[in-house]
Amino acid sequence: MQMLTHELSLCDMPRLASTPLPVAPCLSGLGIALPQSEVASEEIDHRIGRPPGWLEARCGVARRYVAAPGETQEALGAAAARRALADAGLVIEDIDLLLFGASVGRQPIPATAPLIKRELAADALTFPAYDVNATCLSALVAADVAALHIAAGRARHVLVVTSEIASRALPWRDAPETAGLFSDGAAAIILSAPGARKAGPLGRLTHFRMETFAQGYEACQLPAGGTRLDYHADPDTFGRSAWFQMDGRALYRLTAAALPGFLDRFLDTVGLRRQDIDLVIPHQASPHALAHIIRRGGFKPGLVFDRVRLIGNQVAASLPIALELARQEGRISAKQRILLIGTSAGVSLGAALLET
Repeated sequence: MQMLTHELSLCDMPRLASTPLPVAPCLSGLGIALPQSEVASEEIDHRIGRPPGWLEARCGVARRYVAAPGETQEALGAAAARRALADAGLVIEDIDLLLFGASVGRQPIPATAPLIKRELAADALTFPAYDVNATCLSALVAADVAALHIAAGRARHVLVVTSEIASRALPWRDAPETAGLFSDGAAAIILSAPGARKAGPLGRLTHFRMETFAQGYEACQLPAGGTRLDYHADPDTFGRSAWFQMDGRALYRLTAAALPGFLDRFLDTVGLRRQDIDLVIPHQASPHALAHIIRRGGFKPGLVFDRVRLIGNQVAASLPIALELARQEGRISAKQRILLIGTSAGVSLGAALLET
């Protein structure tokens, strides 16, 4: 821990990228899609032979969404995209770029974004579609990539889609308290150039920052499916490694050390103090993680939007789903400064400022 603290103190600001976006894009549309099935923790307790209340006591999640065998990642993503388009008053022909941001796509090759495009019946349209993977921060990072395309004049409207089916690789046998955290779902965001949209914007994305602390690389991983393990040479090891793995204590130690300084650097560049933030919408990682953001981030509990107990951790879809739920609940209004913040495997911290 002393070594980590020392390493973090070496992150001097002149070496880090400036966070103001060259053009502050409008968040012009937002939509979500959730699986039909919700599964309570007590139902899982019965399934895994534990007493009622066992799982919720250990992971803090009471309910989560679970995709049925017939519900596909691409169908959920496309449903969210259609709702975002309707919310923005746009049609698919208005889109100049589609970015798919998720921790795990449909398969390693090809990217999932072209499949989302096909689900949207946009085969005949020529706009590019590709994936952005920053695990749990993928939607936020994809939004930053979208903003850069808009600033460069290469796009007027960018569709960011995130869809996760985490339930298909969870370690229920070996680590049910970890498996119990996760949930399935999809979200879509449309970012538009100022003056290029047809309906009133939800706000402007004005700042972004991301920092990566690679010493935490092994703390959260899905080892199989890439070049690390050769299925043909060792199928047994490949099979055992196809389950999600997480060292919660290691993640907590790293983020506990990194978060306060990261927030200081972000807010200093933005020119705000913690008391200037009207609402904090974090990645819904876990109840413990959100308590950690409140405690280490220096925010009042009521300022942090927390629904993870009822929806679970929807990985990259988590943050935009939380943003839409906050809007549906009336937590978002005009002239607010909203901090979007999260962590991801790797380990990275990311934040963006949304001004309504």
